[in-house]
Amino acid sequence: MGLGPTDFASQRAFAAFVDEYGAGSAAPVVVVIPAYNEEECVAAVAAGVPKMVSGLETEVIVVDDGSGDETSAQARAGGALVCRLEHNCGQGAAFRLGYRLAVARGARYIATVDADGQSDPAEIPALLEPVLSGRADFANGSRRLGTSETRDRVRKVGVVVFATLVSVLVRRRITDPANGLRAFRSEVVETVPLRQSQYQSSELLIGAVAHGFHVVEVPVVVRERRAGTTKKGGNLVYGMGFGRAVLITWWTQRGAARRRWRSAASSQSGGSLRREPGGGTARRPTGDC
Repeated sequence: MGLGPTDFASQRAFAAFVDEYGAGSAAPVVVVIPAYNEEECVAAVAAGVPKMVSGLETEVIVVDDGSGDETSAQARAGGALVCRLEHNCGQGAAFRLGYRLAVARGARYIATVDADGQSDPAEIPALLEPVLSGRADFANGSRRLGTSETRDRVRKVGVVVFATLVSVLVRRRITDPANGLRAFRSEVVETVPLRQSQYQSSELLIGAVAHGFHVVEVPVVVRERRAGTTKKGGNLVYGMGFGRAVLITWWTQRGAARRRWRSAASSQSGGSLRREPGGGTARRPTGDC
C-alpha cells in the first residue's frame, strides 16, 4: 500500500522537527501533547508539565495538527518543542508522530496529556510512578477512580459503557478507556501497531494489553473545558466513532494476544515474569483479546 497524504505530511513534519531540534538528545521523559486550534489553553498546559519527575528531566513535544490559529506560537511560549503538521491529519496521526519523535530523540518514558486543559499535567508524576518503579509498563488515567467534573450525563454513561465493552474484550477490568492522561515505557509504542486516525487512546490501551504489557490504572481528575471548543463532535457521532475504533482494534490485535498466550503456554507452565526497567525477560500476562 502506498503512502497517503497524511503519511507524507507526517514525514515532512518529522524532518522539519529533527532539523530544528535534532535527534537523540531528549530528556528521559517526553510528554506528547497533540493540539488542534487550542491557542487559548496549550501554553498553560505545556508550562504546567513538571520539569523533573523522580529525578528525571522532562521534555514537552506539542504536535500541532494543522491548526488555523496561534497554537504553535502559544505552545512555544509555554516552553514546548513544536512539530507542526501542514494540514489536519487527526489526533491519531498527531499522536503517532509525537511518539515517533519521542523515540527518535531517545526517550525512555512517554506521557501524554490533552491540550484542552481538561487534564492536569501536574498529575503526570503520579501516572509515571508505577512505570518508573517497575510495577507497570503502562499507566492509564481513570476519571472513574478519580474525579470527573463534567455535567454531561451522556458522556459519563458513555465512559461506563465503553469501559465495560473494553473490559469484556480484553478480559480484564478497565474503568476509563478514553483518558488523555497516560504514561508508559517507550517500548509500548515501538511494539503496538497504531492505525486509527482518531480515538487513539483506546487503540493504544487495547494494543498494550494484547501485546502483554502490564497495565495499571491511576486515579486522575478530568476537568470541564475552560476555553475553546471540543473537537469530538456530538455525543452520537463520538460514541459511534469510538465504538467502531474499539471493535476494529480488538479484531486486529486479538491475533497478537493469541500468539502471546500460545508462546507463554509452551515456554512455561505458570508464573508472572514481566519486563523490568532496563532489561528483564518477559512481561506479566494481563489479559487476552
